[in-house]
Amino acid sequence: MKIPAVLARSGLALFALLAASGCSDTQAKPSAPPAMSVKTQTISLEPVPRADEYVATIKSRRSASIQPQVDGSLTRILVKSGDHVHAGQVLMTIDPLKQQATVDEQRSTEAQKKATYDYNKVELERQRLLFQAGVTSKQSYDQAVQAFANSEADWEASTAAKVTQQRQLAYYNLTAPFAGVVGDIPVHLGDYVSSQTLLTTVDENQELEAYVYVPTERAGDIRMDLPVQIVTSSGELIESTRIYFVSQQVDNALQGVLVKAPIHTSLDRFRNEQLVKARVVWSTAPTPTVPVLAVTRIGGQPFVYVATQEGNGHVAKQRAVTLGDTIGNSYAVTSGLVPGDRVIVSGTQFLNDGTPIQPSS
Repeated sequence: MKIPAVLARSGLALFALLAASGCSDTQAKPSAPPAMSVKTQTISLEPVPRADEYVATIKSRRSASIQPQVDGSLTRILVKSGDHVHAGQVLMTIDPLKQQATVDEQRSTEAQKKATYDYNKVELERQRLLFQAGVTSKQSYDQAVQAFANSEADWEASTAAKVTQQRQLAYYNLTAPFAGVVGDIPVHLGDYVSSQTLLTTVDENQELEAYVYVPTERAGDIRMDLPVQIVTSSGELIESTRIYFVSQQVDNALQGVLVKAPIHTSLDRFRNEQLVKARVVWSTAPTPTVPVLAVTRIGGQPFVYVATQEGNGHVAKQRAVTLGDTIGNSYAVTSGLVPGDRVIVSGTQFLNDGTPIQPSS
């Protein structure tokens, strides 16, 4: 039986169409993307301090304000701001001429009193011999004794006055009370100064303390030997120290309790009256931590990618976390992660939720 030509051509066309459709389906079927190689870090518990941060003031245990004890004009300024001076070194001199004149006058008075004393001493001896020989009366001898005693008292008083005036001369040379660094010098040569004039300061930066005012609501938690961390404005740890003084009074203006902690860091890092940040560490507790580089943010919300088993492989799962303080190069995690989670720490910028991965430690 012969198949009509029209039907034959239609069958061939249908077969070709089905064959083309089958080939197209085979070519359009996508292959699974290769797993991305990433590094992971297993979450563990680390000792994380629970602390509050306050503004602290660095103060020198030895800091002196140099003010004169006498009035006068400055005739010499022998140092400049920033100079290192030793104990007893002369810093400035106030014109001593007036006081020197007083000392010279007192010295002359002393010499006069001494001459009178010497004469009365000789006269007393002469009157004693005359009285013993019966040449003079008892009254004359008693008068000589009285004159000698008076002149002796006058001479001693004059000597004491001269010493006092000489000591006053020392006040015209202002000296460093201890070894240290000279501060600002707001006065100039020739200025008239008085006991209320601040000439300069001397600070010894070898023994420093951090003054921290802790709010009264935490007064019950303050105790001796409590850890204190001195940090930079960016959070970098400068020094770890401990509280060694707790005030028994509350500052009325600040409503805080003063605590002090010694500072031993190099003098290049601190100066007297410098403001720094101080973290008072109340306690330390085991807490999950995550590297800073593992954290991404979407709309301000921090996330991490966790390597999760799925079938025969692994995928990256996005997980929201709540972060605490920065501990070195890691964040403390208050929620969202538990010990044993494998957090992805490399290539996070190329990941999406559900991306196949090949994790390695």
